[in-house]
Amino acid sequence: MLACLLVLLALLGAPLFSVLAGAAMLGFWQTETPLAVMGVEIYRVVDTPILLALPLFTYAGYILGEGHTSQRLVRLTRSVLGWLPGGLAIVAFTTCAFFTAFTGASGATIVALGALLYPALRQAGYTEKYSLGLVTTSGSLGLLLPPSLPLILYAVIAQQLPQGSGVTIDAVFKAGLLPALLMIVLLSLFGYWTSRKNPVPLQEFCWKEFRAAMAEAKWELPLPFFVLGGIYGGFFAVSEAAAVTALYVTVVSVLVYREIRPARLLGLMRDAMVMVGGILMILAVAMAFTNWLVDAEIPTRLFEFVRAHIDSKWTFLLLLNVFLLVLGCFLDIFSALVIMVPLLLPMAHGYGVHPVHLGIIFLANMEIGYCTPPVGMNLIIAGYRFKKSMVELAAATLPFLAVLLVAVLIITYVPALSLAFL
Repeated sequence: MLACLLVLLALLGAPLFSVLAGAAMLGFWQTETPLAVMGVEIYRVVDTPILLALPLFTYAGYILGEGHTSQRLVRLTRSVLGWLPGGLAIVAFTTCAFFTAFTGASGATIVALGALLYPALRQAGYTEKYSLGLVTTSGSLGLLLPPSLPLILYAVIAQQLPQGSGVTIDAVFKAGLLPALLMIVLLSLFGYWTSRKNPVPLQEFCWKEFRAAMAEAKWELPLPFFVLGGIYGGFFAVSEAAAVTALYVTVVSVLVYREIRPARLLGLMRDAMVMVGGILMILAVAMAFTNWLVDAEIPTRLFEFVRAHIDSKWTFLLLLNVFLLVLGCFLDIFSALVIMVPLLLPMAHGYGVHPVHLGIIFLANMEIGYCTPPVGMNLIIAGYRFKKSMVELAAATLPFLAVLLVAVLIITYVPALSLAFL
């Protein structure tokens, strides 16, 4: 009866953390486990050292989203790639991927970069449908690039499970590089092919404009080196790289560019920490729920049931992709991570799927989920931003989603792409 009530509350829109907490408490109560274990689980998440990176990278993303970073990045990439057929489309894919990786939110990318890229695409001669589809799809491209928040969150969740004890933030950061590059390259080739089929005017390469764009964006250029070079060069731990990045973008935005007033920093900190607090609250109760699932051997039973019907690892991976694509239609990426990873990771491990590879498959599918109704956040935000219906935007994104689906299949069936740097 209580379980049915929890399901009803979830369907009626109760906050996710309250549903997960209720499910965990109900499970522990039925097994006569003291409910004090809930407090222990919450403390265990808060005491995780790598979680320091989450609020720091989130804050850095809010700072970047508030200033004019997006304009400088668009100008720079356009000065480099504008002469190529489909160059402006490649500019959009590249810039959006970088911006989303640091801001951690596809919505911020659509709002910040859409105002620049959509008019530029239309003025360059691209059709309205193509321009809308490109900008809407590009919003989630950077989710596999460090320091993306979903990558960090997957590592944190996986580490709480026996099958994912070796999953680190360093590992998932490395694993996401080539799959993200594959997606950008395939979409760029599609943009090139579309441009050859329907030619649009090109921007001639100009050294003067390139030097001016480089000079304007010179303070943004070191950011990838702080994260990637600092971590993999052995100079910083992940949390230290996050701290350096947060300090750097604050100094640059407030003292160098002077685009953000010091008084505005408190508001940005508050907004960033509200988001982080929500994620941590969901994560804490989700870990308690996961602990109950493990104690009740539910992942083991689920694996045995699936194994009885599916023998092949490759068939399992195909069905996993179908399931994740459907899941992405109804759940946002953070909810999907905390609910499904504890169930899917033990199953995937039973089929011999590397836990880091599973994370990349999971997030690659969720990228597509951002653009699929009824809960596709990119569709909702783009619809609000460009005053278009969700149906119109969903139709515009279909060609791009088909390209991303090809990339997802390659990522799924070529694990070396994700595991090459491990």
